[in-house]
Amino acid sequence: MNLTRIYPIALRTALEIRKLSNVAKSVNNFEIPSTFINRNPRNLEKLRIGYKPDGYHLEAPGRIYWHKLELMESGRYVVAVVKHFKNGEVLKASTSEWPIKKRLYRYNDVSAYINLAKVLGDRCVKSGLTEMSCFMEVKNPDGKLANFLKYFEESGIVLKEPPQFKPARPWDQLRPEKPWDVLE
Repeated sequence: MNLTRIYPIALRTALEIRKLSNVAKSVNNFEIPSTFINRNPRNLEKLRIGYKPDGYHLEAPGRIYWHKLELMESGRYVVAVVKHFKNGEVLKASTSEWPIKKRLYRYNDVSAYINLAKVLGDRCVKSGLTEMSCFMEVKNPDGKLANFLKYFEESGIVLKEPPQFKPARPWDQLRPEKPWDVLE
């Protein structure tokens, strides 16, 4: 009697499990691999050594950023977006989202801007974005935009990115501190 005809799937899975357990026993988990593959594309930006586009000096608002905060208001809703210079939209929060919308009386008043700032700030902190550029100018210190930026910064976000690290040349007099060195 042939067991592979009666139990083909069960036998195959048992054989595969046996092969995998043999392979797992032969691999030593304490060996360090000779090559390292960085699977976090934002790691170089966090270390300040990643590519940062320069753009042109006459452009307004400019393109010298890794992440940029944008705020768009339509007739009824407000949308806040964090954009990456290369990959586009990274994070988004809007007053048209149902969990935000059901707690608001109006979708584009000062209260909506404040709550939108808190939600987007929380999402940024949870995803690891703590620094970004903001090219919006506040005209009214008591207005919607001023409150949005105030509460967005209170959630732990810095609205100014650090400069890109450029290695010192041999003839440079001043040597900048390397961002990955911790001096305590």
